[in-house]
Amino acid sequence: MNHQILPSSGSSLPDLTDEQFVRWQALLEERTGNRMPVQRRTFLQTSLAMRMREIGCRDYSEYYGKVVSGPSGAIEWNTLVDRLTVQETRFFRDPDAFEYVEAFIREALDKLAPDQTLEMWSVGCSSGEEAYSLAMIAEDVWGARQRSFAVTGTDISTIVLKKARSATYPQTARNWISDRYQAHFCVPADSGKIRLADSIRQRCCFTQVNMLNLSAFPLQSQHIIYCQNVLIYFRRWRRKEILNELAARLVPGGILVIGLGEIVDWHHPLLEPIRGGKLTAFVRKHNDTNMETDRR
Repeated sequence: MNHQILPSSGSSLPDLTDEQFVRWQALLEERTGNRMPVQRRTFLQTSLAMRMREIGCRDYSEYYGKVVSGPSGAIEWNTLVDRLTVQETRFFRDPDAFEYVEAFIREALDKLAPDQTLEMWSVGCSSGEEAYSLAMIAEDVWGARQRSFAVTGTDISTIVLKKARSATYPQTARNWISDRYQAHFCVPADSGKIRLADSIRQRCCFTQVNMLNLSAFPLQSQHIIYCQNVLIYFRRWRRKEILNELAARLVPGGILVIGLGEIVDWHHPLLEPIRGGKLTAFVRKHNDTNMETDRR
C-alpha cells in the first residue's frame, strides 16, 4: 500500500491517493451512512491532515490504522467524525416548511387532550437551530395556553450537540429570527452573543444518535418529525430505510417533514403525502392497523 507522509506544518498538503480516498470514503459510509462524494475529496484530505497534525501522525495509512483499531481508535473516530459530518444550519431555514408546522401545531390544540404533551423530533439537528425553531413556534402557540410540549434533537456529532445544549449563538443568528420571537425568546450573552430563554431551552433535549442505528433509539409516539437536509447525504436505498423507521415513530395524524426533493419515489402505506410544491411532508393515517411497511 502506498504511504503518504504529511509534511511539517505550514507546507502544502500531500494528496490522498485514489486508493486511500476510496478507503476513507468506504469507512465513513460504513459507519455513518454518509457518502463522501468525490467533489469533497479536498475537504476530506484537509480534515484528515488537520487532525493528524494535532496528534502528531504524519502518514494517512497509519492514521487509518489508529482509527479502526481498539478502544483508542473508537475515541479517535468520534473526534474525526465530528469534523466530517457537521453541516450548515440556521434558524427557520425553510420558511414554507415551518409555516406548515405552525399550522399543524395550531390545529393540534383542538385535537389533543389538554393534558397531552406535543412531542417533536428534530433529526440531524446539528447545533440546535432547527430544534429551537420548533420550540419557539410551539411556545408561541402552546405556551400561551399553558400546554406542554417537548423537542428532542438528535445528531451523530457530539461537538454540535454540545453547542445545541448551550443555546448560545452569534449575533448574526438574529437575521433569521423574527423581531417578535427575538423579543420573547432571546437574551444577551457574553461576548456579544445571544442566548435562548429558559422557556425554550428547558423544552429541548439533545442526544447522540447514529442514523444507521435508528432501530435502537427508543423514541416513539411523535406528533412532528422534522428531518430536513439530512437524507441527501445517504444513498437512495438507505434513505428509504431511514424514512421507514421514522414513519413507524409517528402517532396517527402526526407529520413527517423532509427536505424538498430529498426523495421523490418513496411510498409508505402508513403515510399520506401532503400535496404542494413548496415542501415535502407526510401525514400518518389513522386507519393503519396491520399494515406492512413498503421497502421498495
